Amino acid sequence: MVNIAVAGALGRMGLAVAGAMEGRADVALAGRFGRPGTGGEGLVGRFEALAGADAVIDFTLPEASAELAEVCADLAGAARGGPAVIIGSTGFTPEQSARIAAAARKVAIVRSGNFSLGVNMLLGLVRQAAAALPAADWDAEVFEAHHRRKVDAPSGTALMLGQAVAAGRGVDLDAVADRARDGAAGPRREGAIGFSVVRGGGIIGEHSVIFAGESEVLTLSHSATDRGLFARGAIAAAIWARNQPPGLYDMQDVLGFES
Repeated sequence: MVNIAVAGALGRMGLAVAGAMEGRADVALAGRFGRPGTGGEGLVGRFEALAGADAVIDFTLPEASAELAEVCADLAGAARGGPAVIIGSTGFTPEQSARIAAAARKVAIVRSGNFSLGVNMLLGLVRQAAAALPAADWDAEVFEAHHRRKVDAPSGTALMLGQAVAAGRGVDLDAVADRARDGAAGPRREGAIGFSVVRGGGIIGEHSVIFAGESEVLTLSHSATDRGLFARGAIAAAIWARNQPPGLYDMQDVLGFES
């Protein structure tokens, strides 16, 4: 039995994670908590929840996730040690990412822009396609669509897909990314990796990578129809991370795609 705490418990993903744990024999809810100083039905304080947890799942905001990672790293100095941290937030600054990496020297942290098995399979296929299709002949465009409440763009998953294209081509994504077009933008740069973003309604998550040649177009895509798939993936990551040494991991490690 793995005891899991849920951060941001009243948010859409917090509710989905707690719901996905119901009725399972391999996990138990250690506690649900929100922002420090906030309360609600069924919520406990952060330290109360963490005290009984083997892992904590966090789909909140970048600053809150970085702070939670630091808190769990500090708890690692206690006799029992701190819980593993599963982070599904996106939109981190370099400084926040550095804080999470520092915390990972003391506790196991699984950070991923997407906990879907299908998306992680897509990443591998995109990298293979990018390696096989010459950038001079095939333009690469990453498309993503999410609900109107999502605050960062492109999404974390879109950036992961862009990184997969860049890795397949052996280039630095920051050097070739094209993340904004408006007005007389001019012709497309050879080798550019473009990003297109839609925000609206209740779209859970749509991601595609388009490789466009002069006479044919290849599209690799993934559609999410239920937030439960992300919750189930995060729970799988929590079960896996419980027995891992300190370190910064991602879903590729959880699924065994990385040694």
